[in-house]
Amino acid sequence: MRQMLRILPVLTACFSLALGGVAFARTGKEIAAVFDTGITAYDAGNYEQAFRIWWDLQYEDVAAMRNVAMMLRKGQGTARDPKLAVRIYERAAEAGLPTAQADLADMLLKGEAGDPDPKAALPLLQAAAAANHPVAQFQLAQLFETGANGLVPQNLDVARQLYTSAAARGLKEAAERLKIIGPANTPTPPAPSGSQATLAPTPPAARP
Repeated sequence: MRQMLRILPVLTACFSLALGGVAFARTGKEIAAVFDTGITAYDAGNYEQAFRIWWDLQYEDVAAMRNVAMMLRKGQGTARDPKLAVRIYERAAEAGLPTAQADLADMLLKGEAGDPDPKAALPLLQAAAAANHPVAQFQLAQLFETGANGLVPQNLDVARQLYTSAAARGLKEAAERLKIIGPANTPTPPAPSGSQATLAPTPPAARP
C-alpha cells in the first residue's frame, strides 16, 4: 500500500528509547505485527479500527505515529483535526521520518492548520529531499525555481537537479516540469539504502 511505511525494527527500538526513558514490553517483532493489523484494517476500509491500532502504537513506532497524523489530517476513522495532525507530525518529523517531514511540509505550504508557512516548511523539505523523498524534492525544486519571494535564492540548476531526482523516482509532475525548464546536466543521485529507499509517497495531485 502506497501510503503506509514499515520502518526497520532498529529504528523502532531507538525511537522507543528516546521517549524519556519510557519502557515498553513489546519487542520489535511484536510491534511490527500490531502495525500490520493496522495496515490490514486500513486496506479493508476499516479506518476507525486502523486509527485505534496506530493511536495505541504511536509511542512505540514512529511510522504508526505518522499514520495517526495522516488520518487526522484526512479525517479517516476520526474527526479531521489538522492542528493535532501538525503536532503529531512534528514529533514524527523530529524522530527523522522522511514521510512525516514531507507531509508536515506539505501542510505548512498549503496552510492547512493556519496561514501558509513556507519558511517553516523549508528545513523539512530539505531533510526529506535529502532522503530522496520525491514529493519533497519536487516541492523544494519549485521553491528554487521561483525563489519563493526571497525565501531561497532562485537557482534553476538546483531546481533541475531536484526535478530530475523526483522524476527518476516516478513523479510525473517533475518530469513535466523538466520538459519546460530543460533537463539537469548532473547525474541523478542514487537512492539510499535501507528503509528510506522504500518510500512510496502520494504525488501532490493525488493528495486531498
